[in-house]
Amino acid sequence: MQTMRIGHGYDIHPFCLGRPLVLGGVRIPYAKGLHGHSDADVLTHAICDAILGAAGLRDIGFHFPDDDPGFENIDSLKLLGRVVELAKAKGYRVENVDATVIAEKPKLQPHIDAMEVALHGVLVLSGGPAAVNIKATTSEGLGFIGRGEGIAAHAVALLSASQND
Repeated sequence: MQTMRIGHGYDIHPFCLGRPLVLGGVRIPYAKGLHGHSDADVLTHAICDAILGAAGLRDIGFHFPDDDPGFENIDSLKLLGRVVELAKAKGYRVENVDATVIAEKPKLQPHIDAMEVALHGVLVLSGGPAAVNIKATTSEGLGFIGRGEGIAAHAVALLSASQND
């Protein structure tokens, strides 16, 4: 019997000066980066939470707390690799990921292919690059994001586990 599990992840970070903007493991040319303990990659963090949720493994803050100096400025793709290993240790494999980044600026469309390739390389998906789907949208000028104060991301992950009954 094949067991399938779905998880949802969400993350949001405010902009700050003096840091690079990293989304999906890709440096995006922009005057501001995101504030956070790690590299503040909201897209990768949302994907981590989606995988952890599907595997029943709590959340990213539980595994990589923001008061641990070992995670300060860490590349979030490294965290994602650890999350994939945690899920694998519980008998799960990531089948696909679908995510949406919400940002007024910068325009992300030119960087989406690179994000998908970077994430696919860490997720070790059997379905090829099409198993990672990244979308970008705006909040139409509304709220925190609409005022250009930060970026958010939602992600959904499908995990499978083969079990013998």
